[in-house]
Amino acid sequence: MTKRTIEGIEVETGSSNVFSDLDLPDAEKLKIKSGLVIEITRAVRKLGLTQEDAGRRMGIPQPKVSALLRGDFANLSERKLMECLNRLGYDIEIKVKPAAEPVGHLTIAIG
Repeated sequence: MTKRTIEGIEVETGSSNVFSDLDLPDAEKLKIKSGLVIEITRAVRKLGLTQEDAGRRMGIPQPKVSALLRGDFANLSERKLMECLNRLGYDIEIKVKPAAEPVGHLTIAIG
């Protein structure tokens, strides 16, 4: 990350992953999960579902829906979040390709 000063204020440019910028463990997984949660939130709003209706449709209890919509997704796996999106009418496509570096990266593309 690079630092610069704008109008007397020191500004640090972050990476494309805020979880990595905060030095959190499993930053790539957190970024993937947060992207899935954002899409779930959009889908629930677009469909006009109550938390209870959304929970029934996604197969999780309403309190977990409430936590999810507030950004608390620690107790849900990437797989479960993908299943929730499927149940809300979304297709998920996983693309695997050789990495340019010795260790690959997880990314999410919303389209």
